[in-house]
Formats: sequence, C-alpha cells, structure tokens
Amino acid sequence: MTDIYVDGDACPVREEVYRVAERLGLGVFVVANGSRPIRPSPNPRIRLVIVEEGADKADDWIAEHITAADVCVTADIPLASRCLAKGARALSPIGKPWMPNNIGNALAGREVSRHLRELGVSTGGPPPMTRQDRSRFLSALDTEVQAARRGS
Repeated sequence: MTDIYVDGDACPVREEVYRVAERLGLGVFVVANGSRPIRPSPNPRIRLVIVEEGADKADDWIAEHITAADVCVTADIPLASRCLAKGARALSPIGKPWMPNNIGNALAGREVSRHLRELGVSTGGPPPMTRQDRSRFLSALDTEVQAARRGS
C-alpha cells in the first residue's frame, strides 16, 4: 500500500496532498516537530505525527518509516536523498521530482549556498508559491503516486 509522507512544518501544499490522498484512498503521515501549529485533519487516513523538537527529528522519523512503495513530499534535499536511498519516491512542493540522477547536483548546490551564507552572501529564499506551482505539484504528485503503486 502506498502512503504519502509529508515533511510538515513548512509544507505549503498540505491541502493539495490531502485532496490527492482522499481521491486515491491513500494514507498520509504529516510529520512535524510542532514548531508551527498544524491543524489535524478529521480524515482518519491523515495522521499528524509530532516528533520531539530538534534538528532533523521529523526527517529521521520519515526516513525510518518510509518504504519503497511510498512518496515523500519535501523541500529538504537531504531528506529527499535519504528517501531515494530507501527506494521511495520524493517530490518537492513545486512539483519537481527528486531522482537519483538529479539529487547529487541538488545536494552540491545546497552546500554551495550554505557556504555562501556563511560568508555573508545573501542567497535569497524560495519565491512565493504560484498557482502554476500548485498545479504542477498536483500533476506530479499524481504521477509519482501512480508510479509508486506500480512499483516502477
């Protein structure tokens, strides 16, 4: 059975995930450390998992529980890499699939940005979500879920 794991604290597409999961009858785990309030869903297939506060605690929980049949929604590149290593699928909130052939470059780019920030260079943040981003995400999530269900 395919489940969707959501890196929940800063996820801008939780409602979109809920809609796809409802339509396809999937379980969802929204994993957060409680640093930002998340309203629990009344849907019993959607479970809010609150982990202890601390760096990467939510990521660790997801990486420990996700299987090759599942999909993770995250903007966190190291978490995406950990999910891919377990054979799972990973998708960014703007609909970019994380794949074995693009995760290495993404990790390297993240390190370059981190180094630049340490030097005091502003690297900016992600742009605000657009309607097109949400549409692309919905389409990509459907594609990833269907591929996970087929085991391909």
